[in-house]
Amino acid sequence: MAQVYTGALVVVDVLLTLLKILYCIGEAIYKLFVPTKEKDVTGEIVLITGTGHGIGKELALKYASLGATVVCWDLNQEMNQETVAEIKKMGGTSAYAYKCDVTDREEVLRVAERVKEEVGNVTILINNAGIMPCHSFLDYTPEEIRKIFDVNVLAHFWVLQAFLPNMITKNHGHIVALSSMAGIVGLTNLVPYCASKFAVRGFMEALSEELREYSKGKNLNINFTTIYPYMVDTGLCKKPKIKLDCWTQGAHLNDVCLCP
Repeated sequence: MAQVYTGALVVVDVLLTLLKILYCIGEAIYKLFVPTKEKDVTGEIVLITGTGHGIGKELALKYASLGATVVCWDLNQEMNQETVAEIKKMGGTSAYAYKCDVTDREEVLRVAERVKEEVGNVTILINNAGIMPCHSFLDYTPEEIRKIFDVNVLAHFWVLQAFLPNMITKNHGHIVALSSMAGIVGLTNLVPYCASKFAVRGFMEALSEELREYSKGKNLNINFTTIYPYMVDTGLCKKPKIKLDCWTQGAHLNDVCLCP
């Protein structure tokens, strides 16, 4: 009897999985012809970390073009100012540059207070800042590993501790985190980086669930989005070489990232 019951459960699980697959395919086809309407960010105050170059800079330029007030955080003040200058050159007037070391909790809290006083309450927060030293695991120094986690993981904690309470009070906010495909699959020569991006994924999923329970059935208007980019030419990894082999016996994708 137990075997029959177990077999029935397996059949039900398989059918449910097939139904979910069909639903996702149908939803994807529908959205192909009827795209989801973009979120209107006019008047929103968007804070982005790591805006001196790369993805952070491009995000700042895009949000400014869509009518948002953009707050740029970066440790490199000169490059950060250049981003704001580009925004103003293209006609955006609501852009502000702040120098901030996101690995320093006290500095994050201090600069966050300045932003609240000088710009207003942040309504969209994008944790983008990251570093990616690239070489074999045994060649990483303890200092490198700690720095990777300070920038790629712990900074998310400090920035959210600074801005999330007000979002909860106002019941309005959107939190975005830049993870990576390296937060989905492991990559050679990027062991600490992969671990940090897996951590971002877990952090966002757990925090979203905690706030869902925190709301106790109320309509909590705080959204969470985690982005998983693949290889992007931002300067973090020089001359990357990608080798995609077939699925191995352990169902592990063998990706090789070599950064000379």
